[in-house]
Amino acid sequence: MYKIGIIDTMNKRGIETLKGYKDFDCEIVTDLSKKNLLLKLPEFDGITLRRGIIDKEILDKCDKLRVIARHGVGYDNVDTTCLKEKNITLLVTHNSTSTSPAEHIMFMIINIYKGISMFDKMVRDGDFAKAIYLEIDKNFELFNKTVLIVGFGRIGKKLIKKCLGFGMKVIVFDPYVDEKVIKSFGGLKVKTLKEGLIKTDILSLSLPLNNETKNFITLRELKLMKKNSIIINTARGGIVNENDLNKALNDGIIAFAGVDVFEKEPPNKSNPLISNKKVVLSPHAATFTKEGLESMAVETAQNMIDFFENKIEDTKVVKL
Repeated sequence: MYKIGIIDTMNKRGIETLKGYKDFDCEIVTDLSKKNLLLKLPEFDGITLRRGIIDKEILDKCDKLRVIARHGVGYDNVDTTCLKEKNITLLVTHNSTSTSPAEHIMFMIINIYKGISMFDKMVRDGDFAKAIYLEIDKNFELFNKTVLIVGFGRIGKKLIKKCLGFGMKVIVFDPYVDEKVIKSFGGLKVKTLKEGLIKTDILSLSLPLNNETKNFITLRELKLMKKNSIIINTARGGIVNENDLNKALNDGIIAFAGVDVFEKEPPNKSNPLISNKKVVLSPHAATFTKEGLESMAVETAQNMIDFFENKIEDTKVVKL
């Protein structure tokens, strides 16, 4: 019997899948304080993980732990160096986390381009007729606009189809994906990030946070973009320098931003993006749909089962 910790709970179908497996004894852990994780995690042979920081101090006490199954694809909340040293396997949900984020990106683009939040406030404030007197110079059609997708993984591949459906032009920057693959999806590959930033109207980020992508977008990159351009970040907060983004918005270097992720979550009230009216915000919720959370939970649970049955797919295993 394997002791499995469900860290920060999950959709009930995932919990049912884990608890229904004959060789698992499952316990849900909702107290994510370091003190409690230091106490509880050494008990487990495997854990599923949504939120919670699993650092070296915690992992050093986990002599039984063989596997961490992430509820999602990002793993910047885990000390991967220590995982490698201790030979602990890290799994991600490779199949279930692309449709909802791609739709969320489109929602943010449409919200910004069509001024949905502004118009909603007008109606609620009793200013229904005010709209006809506005000079709408920041509202645009999506048709024929250029989107730069940075990171052409599962989300990027779903997003390109939705953009093309609106008659948008799509360029892609991803040095790890062959030009022919991108072309087969209807996009064009740019060789450098600079080339893409100069051309694009909309920048969408779909890449992991690591040493290479920390502060990937700073004021230097933002200054390459058009003044009416927008940036959408549903990837990880540390990829975009938040102070630089705030300055670029305030100085008119770019027009708007859609931000689903923050360098520190939850963000402090002092975070300048919180009060910036040129930003559409959501609380790291790009996957928060009934279908998205359910499919992620089930895949997370199945990954755990497959690991202990020695039949986990290579695509689910993070190469540390």
